[in-house]
Amino acid sequence: MKDTVLTIVVPCYNEEEILPETITCLQELLDELTAESLISDRSKILFVDDGSKDRTWEIIYKEGLKNKYVKGLKLARNVGHQNALLAGLEAARDLSDCVVSIDADLQDDIRVIREFLLKFHDGCEIVYGVRKSRETDTFFKRSTAQSFYKLMKGLGVDLVYNHADFRLMSQRAIKELDRFKEVNLFLRGIVPLIGFRSDVVYYDRLERKAGETKYPFKKMMAFAFDGITSFSISPIRFVLVIGFVSFLMSLAFGSYFLALKFLGATQTGWTSLITSIWLIGGLQLIAIGLIGEYVGKIYKEAKQRPKFIVDIDTFNLSVPKRQLLKRREEEFVYRKVSETGK
Repeated sequence: MKDTVLTIVVPCYNEEEILPETITCLQELLDELTAESLISDRSKILFVDDGSKDRTWEIIYKEGLKNKYVKGLKLARNVGHQNALLAGLEAARDLSDCVVSIDADLQDDIRVIREFLLKFHDGCEIVYGVRKSRETDTFFKRSTAQSFYKLMKGLGVDLVYNHADFRLMSQRAIKELDRFKEVNLFLRGIVPLIGFRSDVVYYDRLERKAGETKYPFKKMMAFAFDGITSFSISPIRFVLVIGFVSFLMSLAFGSYFLALKFLGATQTGWTSLITSIWLIGGLQLIAIGLIGEYVGKIYKEAKQRPKFIVDIDTFNLSVPKRQLLKRREEEFVYRKVSETGK
């Protein structure tokens, strides 16, 4: 247990207000876990700067010069929370036995990381941090979040209820995650697809101590829509069903309006306007827009552009060349074994 190398990956975007306290809290946690022999003293905290416009990287870099725990990964530009998190996981993978991902605001209770590690030592490859309740959220946020999880479940997407991106993953699990090549990342849906032994740890979410949330309503809605369209074609099937229903309704209303016309109860042209413009036209616009969203995702996937570009990496900077070569050889063997199934 004491030889377990843990890396805590922390995606950051304009977090200069909260970052000093975050570093202190995580450093104290690593000291405690090391004293309990749950992790190795070679464990690290990897801060991923996702193209911040404030002093976030300056704080990370200066702290890394004097703090043995702190390392930094600076991305060339802002690529979004999910891609920044993936960049941190990939950077920490080969030099870590397990990796815990957590947001910089530390609203997720870091004290349960101890339970993460106990379950990891018990054989779990993935451990999810799950909120006990949403009492601290506003009614609107709580109701929309619950509706999202129920909707995703109804669409057949396997999500862990009330889980965000606070989780532990073993090195083996991260290597399997790397085999998922899609550009439209939704890690909350991808990680459960790995299928390795997993468990959950429940915790109470804390209040944000400083700074502002990086997920306002607009971003939350965009994130939810990306999750739905990345994992399910049910919306397109729903549009198909609506198309059939509208066709049958058009036939029924057409018959009704035709009867009214013969009885002389309508004005000339009224029937065609009601049937064609309002019903069929609206449905066509919805269908075209929804299909266009899927076509756009296919377009992004087809280009195969990199999910992120690393500008500065202090985590792997000091790794000896011999160790880097050994790491590449082990990764090559691992991929060959995975491909052949032997």
